[in-house]
Amino acid sequence: MNKLSDRIEAIEESATLAMAAKAREFKTKGIDVIGLSLGEPDFKTPQHICEAAKKAIDDGKYFAYPPVAGYQDLREAIAAKYQKENKVPYKAENIVVSNGAKQSIANTMLALINAGDEVIVFSPYWVSYDALVRLAEGVPVIIKGGIENDFKVTADQLEKAITKKTKAIIFSSPCNPTGSVFSRKELEAIAKVVLKHPDLMIIADEIYEHINFTGEQVSIASFPGMFDRTITVNGFAKGFAMTGWRVGYIAAPKWIADGCNKVQGQITSANCSIAQRAALAALTGDITPTLKMVEEYKSRREIVYNLLKEIPGIKANYPEGAFYFFPDVSAYYGKSDGTFTIKTGDDFCYYMLEKAHVSLVPGGAFGDEKCVRLSYAASEKDLKEALKRIKETLATLK
Repeated sequence: MNKLSDRIEAIEESATLAMAAKAREFKTKGIDVIGLSLGEPDFKTPQHICEAAKKAIDDGKYFAYPPVAGYQDLREAIAAKYQKENKVPYKAENIVVSNGAKQSIANTMLALINAGDEVIVFSPYWVSYDALVRLAEGVPVIIKGGIENDFKVTADQLEKAITKKTKAIIFSSPCNPTGSVFSRKELEAIAKVVLKHPDLMIIADEIYEHINFTGEQVSIASFPGMFDRTITVNGFAKGFAMTGWRVGYIAAPKWIADGCNKVQGQITSANCSIAQRAALAALTGDITPTLKMVEEYKSRREIVYNLLKEIPGIKANYPEGAFYFFPDVSAYYGKSDGTFTIKTGDDFCYYMLEKAHVSLVPGGAFGDEKCVRLSYAASEKDLKEALKRIKETLATLK
């Protein structure tokens, strides 16, 4: 009998990738599908970053295996960025560069979590948090932030969820899938709870830090006492439109960085040498392209928010970062076109793909069955057409 390991049987396929694959199937049939399922910038990588990669190839110096944790100059640049911009005194020894932020989180879970350890996951959450906790044989403990609080978990909720088995907490700010951003006051309250528990660690995912419309990106590691209690996850995919380059990193206490270095050394070794040279150029070069992208996302947010408000029954928060909406569509559960009845978020998304030819992601994968995730990392034209199709399709249901 063919049977995979229990740890693999315990996790699901990524819902975002599954929906993207389904949308591609429709496109191969000649159907005009508007893809709003993937969290992928629709901008090209800025030219100066590409030029740095080309130069690295032409120089002929970057053909060998890099150090497992990343080139020293890149790690120093990441540390300097955090010292200057985030007020966290990281050094190169605290940095491990990986093949995307997803590997950074996986490394962290494998280095930190023992079988049976509990990891508190703020919900709604990015789809892989729950799966990676279970892959490390930990136990995800989900605590939910409702739409009435902008989908944000409170310090009081956190305190009530902590047990003797709690090893870590993981969340993102700005958040995927909700776009919510924790304020300085909210993070300070969370930090005070963590500091009451000597062995508790925070995994803070800051991959969307550049796409933050509040005017302030606060790193929880910057609060007194939190440097030694925080693993900060970040990368270049979102803020620099470098998803395919696969460069992420952690910034963490040295003992955690050393553990992640050991994990990575056995699984993939170092990140691509040329991608690292591109990442260095992103970090030390002109930030103007990123700022322009952020302004464009801000404009799209307004368009989508106003169009969502026009659809009866749909409830949406006003996201302060990232490039997602996470609307509550549960008012349509139980409605039918006469042949098909929408009962769940999965039904809603597959119906939208089948009838409106718009791909979305079911909210259950992010911890909230009432919602769906919509990425506005698409052109204004596509966003307007997609929302028009969704509105018209939903109007046919009774």
